[in-house]
Amino acid sequence: MPKVSSVIVPYAAYLRVYEPLAAFPDDERAHWTRYARRPDRPSYQDELRRSLADLLPTPPVAVPVHESADAFVTEVDGVVCVCPWRTRLRGWQALGDLAEDFPEPVLDALIPPVVRRQSAQDYERWLERNPDARPWIRTATWQVPINWFVLVSDAEREYEEGGDEAATAPVLRYRTPMVQARRRVARGLRALREAVDEGPLIDGLVDVGRWLEEFHPRSLVELDYGGLVHALPAGELEADHSAADVAEGIEALRHGDGAAAGAAYGRLVERWRAVRDRRSAN
Repeated sequence: MPKVSSVIVPYAAYLRVYEPLAAFPDDERAHWTRYARRPDRPSYQDELRRSLADLLPTPPVAVPVHESADAFVTEVDGVVCVCPWRTRLRGWQALGDLAEDFPEPVLDALIPPVVRRQSAQDYERWLERNPDARPWIRTATWQVPINWFVLVSDAEREYEEGGDEAATAPVLRYRTPMVQARRRVARGLRALREAVDEGPLIDGLVDVGRWLEEFHPRSLVELDYGGLVHALPAGELEADHSAADVAEGIEALRHGDGAAAGAAYGRLVERWRAVRDRRSAN
């Protein structure tokens, strides 16, 4: 369970893929094999703290100069699986998305235009040498995208309460085999396309499905509420079964029951309204 500190960066959720060591090229596999034996591996909070520290200088370091050599590590049926951070790649991608989240004057104040232009040029040159690169981690702030819940089931939900006196943070996550996640994407897309017109939900599910196809079939998929647990009161977090609501809604659409699908969607909207309100007030 992650430790709570005074430098927590909350309100971000994560979708991660852990691949078996066999999926990596020989040199990288050797690195991750050694890395997995380390007892002092950093946490997602450590990655966020490093990123924040890079924003303090003038001008800020919008994207790390070097790629991270860190990863999350777990075992699946005795097989070591790793999820590389790839902080530099994800930083480039996040920087490209900022224009959708902030007006240009605010964005210029956060990260000067010259820094953004230089980072964009660096990314373009890097992509020319690494055209097939993709991150093992997706991040969402102030929300868990609905299409992420399609990948998992309520039976895979793992919840741990926070410790006394805020010594440890609560944990809410789902873990599922890659084959199950891909199967649920296919079934969800069939149900949605038969019931509704093309739209953001279908587009998002297609996108995440294509991303999953990039990985080894024996990978593990993890949906982690991460720092978002701090945006939900403890009682509401414990009662959060959003994956069950999404599954119920899709099943209702499959059977042509629009009323039941609407009710499931309504529960989702109500549950996440408080988080959206906090984002607007922040």
